[in-house]
Amino acid sequence: MNFKYGLVVSVETLSYFVFLLPRFRVLNLFKSIYLRFIFRSKIGRRVIFYPGIWIFTGRNLTIGDDVDIAKGALITTDGGVKIGDRSLIGYGATIISSNHVIPPNRGKIFFSGHRTAPVNIEQDVWIGANSIILPGVSIGEGAVVASGSVVTKNVKPFNVVAGVPARVIKERF
Repeated sequence: MNFKYGLVVSVETLSYFVFLLPRFRVLNLFKSIYLRFIFRSKIGRRVIFYPGIWIFTGRNLTIGDDVDIAKGALITTDGGVKIGDRSLIGYGATIISSNHVIPPNRGKIFFSGHRTAPVNIEQDVWIGANSIILPGVSIGEGAVVASGSVVTKNVKPFNVVAGVPARVIKERF
């Protein structure tokens, strides 16, 4: 086993156990410090990390104040993820900033690499349970993503989107 592989597996294992901890205030503070120290993430005040979330690698991650990340949420951060103040990330939500490349012709998928693109979630956004936010998407202030939606394109401020792919179903006035 090479050193880099061993280091990655060790950090994954440590992250797994850190994010299994309950959401007591002192343990949420510990999780914030862990992300800041290990990955140089920018984490705001009073962030609530439910147990059982997965944030990896943690690089290029910015989370604002009073953000709530519910159980089962998965966030990949290599392409960059920004979550604004007072946002809610629902149970089982997936935010991915990196994805596999589909190779041209009949090229081998396994060796085709990844495409990264930042995900920007503004303040006061609600991402519903089991929603998926794809790389390169921006979600405007006050927007709501209905449960089970797959967001493939930008969402304007104060819009409510739903479906696969997500489409505007109404505006918040």
